[in-house]
Amino acid sequence: MSIFDTSANPPIRARHILRWPDMPWYVTLATVWLLLVLAVALLADVITPHVFTAMDLNYRLVPPFQTLAHPLGTDELGRDVLSRLIVSIRVSLLIAFGATVISAVLGTTLGFLAAHFRGIVEQAVLMLADFQAALPFLILALSVLAFFGNSLPLLIGLMGLYGWERYARIARGLAISASAQGYATAITQLGAKPIRVYLRHILPNIASTLIVSMTLIFPEVILLESGLSFLGLGVQPPMTSLGNMVGYGREYITRASWIMLTPATLIVLTTLAVSLLGDWLRDKLDPTLD
Repeated sequence: MSIFDTSANPPIRARHILRWPDMPWYVTLATVWLLLVLAVALLADVITPHVFTAMDLNYRLVPPFQTLAHPLGTDELGRDVLSRLIVSIRVSLLIAFGATVISAVLGTTLGFLAAHFRGIVEQAVLMLADFQAALPFLILALSVLAFFGNSLPLLIGLMGLYGWERYARIARGLAISASAQGYATAITQLGAKPIRVYLRHILPNIASTLIVSMTLIFPEVILLESGLSFLGLGVQPPMTSLGNMVGYGREYITRASWIMLTPATLIVLTTLAVSLLGDWLRDKLDPTLD
């Protein structure tokens, strides 16, 4: 073999890219769990064993692992708990993901506007952020849903107002810091429009921080939606969500605890997994911790 033949020794950079990320074992478990939950949500129509609204009063309150047809048991109306759980995962993740994206886009946009215009615009954005942080969001959500009624688009839009002030503060501070570094000013002097400067140059540099913030707010949105559905103001029948299942199962906690405990356990595991992954990403992407 020639000494110039490097085919047997890939470059160091290639070996580093091909190596599995150095994750703690609990972060690896959290990632696997989230991928499994996401796969269930995407394939819900294919893997659901029964129609989630189908009722069979002859099989009311069947405990888990008693029949192959209903491995997780049935509820008070004879509906398959596993089928309802699969559909609930998809609905809850849809609400949480949609609300998180809306919140991130709204907060980042307002943060960029505050950093660009400063003055009155900046003060107005900061005042709105302070008002949002001081107002109990659950009370606001209950008032809006009670007044305007319940619908899935309204619920997603309302959840999208949760946490936007965090993105606004982060985006404003990082945008001002990026402008102070000089490269944004140099690009502006070359003739680039402000929207191009923020979207093409500043946003990629702060994207990692915003993504970490999304992973930290995502489980909070899931818990908030679950709380609203538990109170009866979230997802309405015949549609179902994890919080909706917990809300209906609380009346049978002593006779058929699996109706409530199964979705509740899934909520706890999913929010814990997202939180663990978000904390790990924050530590890996924070340059001050190196």
